[in-house]
Amino acid sequence: MTKVIATTLFGLMVFLALGVALVSARYLLPEVPFPAPPMLGQIADWPMAVLAHVGGGVTALALGSFQLVTRRGPRRIWHRWAGRTYVLACLVGAVSGFWLALHVSAGPVATAGFGGLAIAWFGTTLMGWRKAVAGEFTQHRRWMIRSLSLSFSAVMLRIMLPLIPLTGLEFVEGYRAISFLCWVPNLLLAEAWLRTLGHPPIRLT
Repeated sequence: MTKVIATTLFGLMVFLALGVALVSARYLLPEVPFPAPPMLGQIADWPMAVLAHVGGGVTALALGSFQLVTRRGPRRIWHRWAGRTYVLACLVGAVSGFWLALHVSAGPVATAGFGGLAIAWFGTTLMGWRKAVAGEFTQHRRWMIRSLSLSFSAVMLRIMLPLIPLTGLEFVEGYRAISFLCWVPNLLLAEAWLRTLGHPPIRLT
């Protein structure tokens, strides 16, 4: 039963991550179809930062989930090269995301929320990379699980945005709350899981 639940949750996570990555990739097109309202001003004012942030985020989502199940056996070569790409994508996405957070139109609360996400994403990913280089693979996995939980904030953001009208809040007020809600619970859940279970091995085969 535990294996079935783990496989189901993993499959759902991969499905959502790949779905959001595919939908978000439209921001890489010369003419963006149906851009989200918060992105309109940033696309106009900071197009290169948007491209860097979206490119980094899409790559991180596409590769990140599979890193959990490719660290053993013949898939380790993939794990190493995809991991390096994941780290670079996260760092690029975090730096550009921090820049965009400084110029978000929803005000200082949203700047703090998305800026905090960018800093945490950069920091956890960098620590994960450093631990791998040092050969401390248990700590490497723990830091990368934190990083993945923050990469998944892109999924939570897109789940939460359409729900704002249901809360009765103005869009800007809801957006400010989501700037924290899309990532803080993710990181807390990842930390609770790591502390409670001590990072049990993830095996789906």
